[in-house]
Amino acid sequence: MDQKFKKELRDFLCHLVDVAAATTVSYFRSDLTPESKSANGFDPVTIADRATEDSLRSEILAQYPEHGITGEEYGALNPDAGYQWVIDPIDGTKAFICGVPTWATLIGLCDETGPIIGLMSQPVVGEYFIGGFGQAERVGEGEPTALHTSDIVTLETASVFATSPDMFSVDVELPKFESLSNQVRLTRFGADSYAYCMLAAGYIDIVAEAGLGFYDIAALIPIVEAAGGVITDWTGSAVHGGGTVLAAANSELHARALAALNSFPLQSPVL
Repeated sequence: MDQKFKKELRDFLCHLVDVAAATTVSYFRSDLTPESKSANGFDPVTIADRATEDSLRSEILAQYPEHGITGEEYGALNPDAGYQWVIDPIDGTKAFICGVPTWATLIGLCDETGPIIGLMSQPVVGEYFIGGFGQAERVGEGEPTALHTSDIVTLETASVFATSPDMFSVDVELPKFESLSNQVRLTRFGADSYAYCMLAAGYIDIVAEAGLGFYDIAALIPIVEAAGGVITDWTGSAVHGGGTVLAAANSELHARALAALNSFPLQSPVL
């Protein structure tokens, strides 16, 4: 991929910030009636989610009609295309309907190797994070700021974030997360995708989550990696389809966090 096309993609993602914001901001803190997508628990979706994804899909297809698109709210389009856009129009819909600005629009672009460039945009706060091709930046007021992860390498001095304890399966994932949590200095919940961007910015050291869709993480992988972080699943393998995710500020801390997650002995199945 030549430099001209890389710049074109970055500029297009920056354009999509405004496309998404035109819809999301108009619905934020309005009188929405959410529906639940799940019969087991509350998994909300609103007209804002669907309308934002509609506008993003239209804009992407107008620019790159040969590309594929997968979003949280609608099915895959052109699934065999060499480039695939992955959209989460409002990551953190629970925060959105509660009026809390930790939600974000996530847009990632993948090739055959996986995510190559990604965007996390929070228009109410007035900032977005973009990463890929060896560069990660926060863009807000003033000049863009280069992102770099922290130099924390020990669990005892590290912080770990996750969106919610109920994202973990009770029998396996929650004990693993608690094993990690018990070894770090600080555990916090509730930041949604912001946690990954704060990790990229050097404020958070570890993010450990489970039950994610690929649309929840595809945009964030290039941001974390371009800022110097490491991001895998809980086995240390590449994240290609969601599930469990472990992001850390550097390879040394990642290795220790991975060991902590997997130090809890799994219970044998009852026969």
